Amino acid sequence: MSNNKVIGSIEWRDLTVADAQQISDFYAHVVGWQKEPVDMGSYNDFNMNNAQGTIAGICHAKGDNASLPAQWLMYVRVENAQLSAQKTLELGGEIIKGPTEYGGESYFIIRDPSGAILAVYS
Repeated sequence: MSNNKVIGSIEWRDLTVADAQQISDFYAHVVGWQKEPVDMGSYNDFNMNNAQGTIAGICHAKGDNASLPAQWLMYVRVENAQLSAQKTLELGGEIIKGPTEYGGESYFIIRDPSGAILAVYS
């Protein structure tokens, strides 16, 4: 995730799919990203890199990620992920996953009332 910490900024994006190996190869060929394996114990997920560095991740739909839909997911910096999750519920959305801790911070994956998925991160 980015060290940007500007509220409302997109800090990360990833894709969770059944076969991260195949799909990371697809994007390497289609858009020119270089893939870098990330050891997950019994398998690898992948960071996708361009000339500026790591810009996205492609992950296997395993463990905590097994129920995530196969779509590009943006992680947006918010002031307080817990409060954003509460506001999601108040406004007719739902929590798909979370809270999840990562790098000393937490995030929730939410679904808005139209069905779109987004992660809020603080």
